[in-house]
Amino acid sequence: MTDFVIEPPKQASIAVSGSAQRFPVRRIFCVGRNYAAHAAEMGGSERDLPFFFTKPADAVVDSGSTVPYPRQSENFHHEIELVVAVGKAGANIPQDQVMDHLWGACAGVDLTRRDLQLAAREKGRPWDFGKAFDFSAPCSPLTPIEQAGELKAGRIWLTVNGETRQEADLEQLIWSVKEHVSILSESIALAPGDLIMTGTPAGVGPLQIGDQVKGGVEGLEDIHITIGDPL
Repeated sequence: MTDFVIEPPKQASIAVSGSAQRFPVRRIFCVGRNYAAHAAEMGGSERDLPFFFTKPADAVVDSGSTVPYPRQSENFHHEIELVVAVGKAGANIPQDQVMDHLWGACAGVDLTRRDLQLAAREKGRPWDFGKAFDFSAPCSPLTPIEQAGELKAGRIWLTVNGETRQEADLEQLIWSVKEHVSILSESIALAPGDLIMTGTPAGVGPLQIGDQVKGGVEGLEDIHITIGDPL
């Protein structure tokens, strides 16, 4: 048994649909601007090569949680996304083998301190403080991939206090799940426990304390969070 000089951190994890078991989270990769309309609203072009950024594993939050409004931000945004979970290690994964490497899928919200992200972008600095902060990756329970299917099409949506903010279809992804997972695996060897947030459709917008946020992806469990007071 390894003897650590401090107590090891608790294993980050997300729930599994219909089970008391949980899925351990190793890393979180996020795909930027993967819907044409969102790329346009953020100043990008359609069919740019996918780019990736990361969040810490312990940014995951279970559906039903209260997410504190983040410190140092006055422009806190929602971004609903399909999330896929890696269950089998692989590098340079061919597109036709990607689904064999996925364990499951869920709905997630890429919470973003937009003001910090844009300030960093303008200065050519990393986005970490805009994207990779505490509680920034709420996820619904994972649905096993054999039940979720190939995730080629299906409604993706988000409401705030009952008002629809985001609504699109997975078939509008610029880079499909098979394509961008394959591309990511060319640069980084994927491992069991990795999550990949696949991009958000148009309609991102600000959140306020007290907001009730709900979202989902067709065929997967919905996600619901409440925005609470700052810690």
